[in-house]
Amino acid sequence: MTFLDRPDEALTPAQRAAGIRLAVFDVDGVMTDGRLYLGPDGGETKTMHIRDGLGLKRLSAAGVEIAVISGRPSPPVAARLADLGVQEVHMACDDKTAKLAELREARSLADGQIAVMGDDLPDLDIMRSAGLALTVADAVPEIREIAHWVSAAPGGHGAVREACELIIAAVEAD
Repeated sequence: MTFLDRPDEALTPAQRAAGIRLAVFDVDGVMTDGRLYLGPDGGETKTMHIRDGLGLKRLSAAGVEIAVISGRPSPPVAARLADLGVQEVHMACDDKTAKLAELREARSLADGQIAVMGDDLPDLDIMRSAGLALTVADAVPEIREIAHWVSAAPGGHGAVREACELIIAAVEAD
């Protein structure tokens, strides 16, 4: 994993992670490798790393609420997240910024209490508003540029687990 500090900010990613109460994740390119496997009937198949699932469970057990905001619909992904106990699953979300604002206001959270993990341009605004902006090793340059922290693993290959462990360690040490 890589720890990045934006030049104009003094807090390290670990310091930012200590105050996190809500962790928000994108799906495609973060929880998956970003590829869609298309079947002859038009159905889609995606893969998710089992380690990421355990990371989400551990993060929840550490007292951090988890939410997923994705621009694409995916019933199998929603089912997997339900199996993991993730209650805030928002698929086919056209306005990620509005959804994040809704989640923040419903919980009376400050931006600094929210972590967001994204990988591509639709995640840019919600990552900018987060107290801890996380991304995957293979994120687009614009996302890497604003991230406080970059995983060693690419999306769909354990990057979510790395992010969860960063937050867990900081929350438990606080």
